[in-house]
Amino acid sequence: MDLKEIQNLIKFVSNSGVAEVKLETGDIKITIRTTLEGNTPDITYVQQAPMQQAVQQSAPVQQVAAPAAPAAPATPAVDENAKYVTIKSPMIGTFYRKPAPDKPTFVEVGSTIGKGDVLCVVEAMKLFNEIEAEITGKIVKILVDDMSPVEFDQPLFLVDPS
Repeated sequence: MDLKEIQNLIKFVSNSGVAEVKLETGDIKITIRTTLEGNTPDITYVQQAPMQQAVQQSAPVQQVAAPAAPAAPATPAVDENAKYVTIKSPMIGTFYRKPAPDKPTFVEVGSTIGKGDVLCVVEAMKLFNEIEAEITGKIVKILVDDMSPVEFDQPLFLVDPS
C-alpha cells in the first residue's frame, strides 16, 4: 500500500462519517480515527512487519502491479476522447450499473442524460451511493464493468456534452 492509497483512504474515511476504521493487509496495519466535529483524521498508525516478511510479501505485489502496466497505452485514447467529459468515481467501492439485480440498468451507451440523473451506484461499506450526472449529454462509453471494484477518482463514463 503506497502513500497515495493511504491518503485516499483517509479522505474516504473522513468523508464517510465513520468514527474509526481499522485495516489489516499482510504486513501493514492501519487505524484511522476521525473527530465528529470537523470529521478530519485525528490519528493514523502505520505498522510494518519485519523486513524479512516484507520481502516475501513484495513479490505478489509486483505480480499484481504488472497487469496494470498495459493500461498505460490507453492514455493516448484519452487524447482522442478529449472532447468528451469524464465522470469519475467520488469514492472507493463496488460499481453497479443497476439499482438491484432484477432491475434494468441506469444508463446504456447512447443514453441521453440530464444534470442530476442517476448513472450508477457505488457501494462502500454496505452503503449504496447513487452517482448523479453533473452535466447534460450523451453516454459515449462505459469504462467499468458491472460489479467491479473502483478506486477514488477512477473514470466511470465518457459523456459527449454537445
